[in-house]
Amino acid sequence: MADGSLLRALFRCHLWASARLMPLLIGSRSFEAVLKWAPLTSPTPYRGLPSSYIISRVNHTVRHPWLMRDRRCLREGLLGHRFLRLAGFDPDLRFGVDPKSMQAPRMSAHCWVCLDGRPVVSDSLPGMVEIYRHHADARKVRAA
Repeated sequence: MADGSLLRALFRCHLWASARLMPLLIGSRSFEAVLKWAPLTSPTPYRGLPSSYIISRVNHTVRHPWLMRDRRCLREGLLGHRFLRLAGFDPDLRFGVDPKSMQAPRMSAHCWVCLDGRPVVSDSLPGMVEIYRHHADARKVRAA
Protein backbone atom coordinates (compact mmCIF):
# COMPACT_ATOMS: atom_id res chain seq x y z
CA MET A 1 0.00 0.00 0.00
CA ALA A 2 1.25 3.46 -0.88
CA ASP A 3 2.12 5.87 1.90
CA GLY A 4 -0.10 8.94 2.33
CA SER A 5 1.90 11.37 0.19
CA LEU A 6 2.33 8.89 -2.66
CA LEU A 7 -1.37 7.99 -2.52
CA ARG A 8 -2.34 11.66 -2.74
CA ALA A 9 0.05 12.23 -5.65
CA LEU A 10 -1.36 9.24 -7.55
CA PHE A 11 -4.89 10.45 -6.82
CA ARG A 12 -4.17 13.98 -8.08
CA CYS A 13 -2.60 12.67 -11.30
CA HIS A 14 -5.51 10.30 -11.93
CA LEU A 15 -8.05 13.06 -11.23
CA TRP A 16 -6.24 15.55 -13.48
CA ALA A 17 -6.04 13.08 -16.39
CA SER A 18 -9.68 12.02 -15.95
CA ALA A 19 -10.86 15.64 -15.91
CA ARG A 20 -8.97 16.39 -19.12
CA LEU A 21 -10.09 13.25 -20.96
CA MET A 22 -13.72 13.23 -19.87
CA PRO A 23 -14.99 15.86 -22.34
CA LEU A 24 -13.47 13.90 -25.21
CA LEU A 25 -14.68 10.51 -24.03
CA ILE A 26 -18.28 11.35 -23.18
CA GLY A 27 -18.87 13.84 -25.99
CA SER A 28 -22.42 13.41 -27.20
CA ARG A 29 -22.86 9.89 -25.82
CA SER A 30 -26.13 8.53 -24.46
CA PHE A 31 -27.10 9.06 -20.83
CA GLU A 32 -26.38 5.39 -20.09
CA ALA A 33 -22.89 5.66 -21.61
CA VAL A 34 -22.17 8.85 -19.66
CA LEU A 35 -23.19 7.15 -16.40
CA LYS A 36 -20.38 4.63 -16.89
CA TRP A 37 -18.13 7.45 -15.63
CA ALA A 38 -20.01 7.15 -12.33
CA PRO A 39 -19.53 3.46 -11.51
CA LEU A 40 -21.81 1.88 -8.94
CA THR A 41 -19.11 -0.59 -7.95
CA SER A 42 -15.36 -0.16 -8.22
CA PRO A 43 -12.06 -1.07 -6.65
CA THR A 44 -10.94 1.31 -3.89
CA PRO A 45 -7.35 2.30 -4.64
CA TYR A 46 -7.82 5.62 -2.83
CA ARG A 47 -9.27 4.19 0.39
CA GLY A 48 -8.02 6.25 3.28
CA LEU A 49 -8.32 9.62 1.58
CA PRO A 50 -10.89 11.78 3.38
CA SER A 51 -14.03 12.75 1.47
CA SER A 52 -13.30 16.43 2.19
CA TYR A 53 -9.91 16.11 0.46
CA ILE A 54 -11.45 14.40 -2.59
CA ILE A 55 -14.19 17.01 -2.88
CA SER A 56 -11.79 19.94 -2.56
CA ARG A 57 -9.45 18.45 -5.18
CA VAL A 58 -12.35 17.83 -7.59
CA ASN A 59 -13.52 21.43 -7.14
CA HIS A 60 -9.96 22.70 -7.61
CA THR A 61 -9.37 20.58 -10.73
CA VAL A 62 -12.53 21.70 -12.54
CA ARG A 63 -12.55 25.37 -11.51
CA HIS A 64 -11.49 26.65 -14.97
CA PRO A 65 -13.31 24.53 -17.55
CA TRP A 66 -12.10 24.93 -21.10
CA LEU A 67 -14.39 22.19 -22.34
CA MET A 68 -17.87 21.28 -21.12
CA ARG A 69 -18.54 24.85 -19.98
CA ASP A 70 -22.22 24.39 -20.71
CA ARG A 71 -22.27 21.11 -18.73
CA ARG A 72 -20.05 22.08 -15.83
CA CYS A 73 -22.20 20.38 -13.18
CA LEU A 74 -22.11 17.12 -15.15
CA ARG A 75 -18.32 17.16 -15.25
CA GLU A 76 -18.06 17.99 -11.55
CA GLY A 77 -20.71 15.44 -10.62
CA LEU A 78 -19.22 12.57 -12.61
CA LEU A 79 -15.72 13.21 -11.28
CA GLY A 80 -16.92 13.72 -7.71
CA HIS A 81 -18.97 10.52 -7.76
CA ARG A 82 -16.25 8.49 -9.47
CA PHE A 83 -13.42 9.47 -7.12
CA LEU A 84 -15.50 9.23 -3.95
CA ARG A 85 -16.42 5.70 -5.06
CA LEU A 86 -12.73 4.92 -5.78
CA ALA A 87 -11.98 5.91 -2.17
CA GLY A 88 -14.62 3.55 -0.80
CA PHE A 89 -17.41 6.05 -0.16
CA ASP A 90 -21.03 5.48 -1.19
CA PRO A 91 -22.12 8.68 -2.98
CA ASP A 92 -25.18 9.17 -5.11
CA LEU A 93 -25.37 11.27 -8.25
CA ARG A 94 -28.65 13.16 -8.56
CA PHE A 95 -30.20 14.73 -11.63
CA GLY A 96 -32.91 17.35 -11.79
CA VAL A 97 -34.74 19.51 -14.31
CA ASP A 98 -36.45 22.86 -14.12
CA PRO A 99 -40.11 22.19 -14.98
CA LYS A 100 -40.42 25.73 -16.34
CA SER A 101 -37.93 24.84 -19.07
CA MET A 102 -39.84 21.81 -20.35
CA GLN A 103 -41.40 23.80 -23.21
CA ALA A 104 -38.27 25.82 -23.94
CA PRO A 105 -35.99 25.03 -26.90
CA ARG A 106 -33.34 23.88 -24.42
CA MET A 107 -34.29 22.16 -21.19
CA SER A 108 -32.56 23.33 -18.01
CA ALA A 109 -31.03 20.39 -16.15
CA HIS A 110 -28.58 20.05 -13.29
CA CYS A 111 -26.72 17.34 -11.37
CA TRP A 112 -25.06 17.15 -7.99
CA VAL A 113 -23.42 14.59 -5.69
CA CYS A 114 -24.65 13.68 -2.22
CA LEU A 115 -22.84 11.74 0.47
CA ASP A 116 -24.87 10.49 3.42
CA GLY A 117 -27.85 12.46 2.09
CA ARG A 118 -26.01 15.81 2.04
CA PRO A 119 -24.88 17.67 -1.10
CA VAL A 120 -21.08 17.66 -1.34
CA VAL A 121 -20.42 18.55 -4.98
CA SER A 122 -22.76 21.28 -6.16
CA ASP A 123 -26.35 21.28 -4.86
CA SER A 124 -29.89 21.23 -6.15
CA LEU A 125 -30.82 24.57 -7.71
CA PRO A 126 -33.99 26.47 -6.82
CA GLY A 127 -36.93 25.22 -8.85
CA MET A 128 -35.22 21.95 -9.83
CA VAL A 129 -37.17 18.74 -9.51
CA GLU A 130 -35.09 15.62 -8.92
CA ILE A 131 -35.81 13.06 -11.64
CA TYR A 132 -33.09 10.45 -11.22
CA ARG A 133 -30.78 9.19 -8.48
CA HIS A 134 -27.77 7.10 -9.51
CA HIS A 135 -26.88 4.99 -6.48
CA ALA A 136 -25.67 1.45 -5.82
CA ASP A 137 -28.59 0.48 -3.55
CA ALA A 138 -31.23 1.90 -5.84
CA ARG A 139 -30.47 0.89 -9.41
CA LYS A 140 -33.76 2.30 -10.61
CA VAL A 141 -35.34 5.65 -11.27
CA ARG A 142 -36.67 7.42 -8.21
CA ALA A 143 -39.17 10.18 -8.70
CA ALA A 144 -38.93 12.97 -6.19
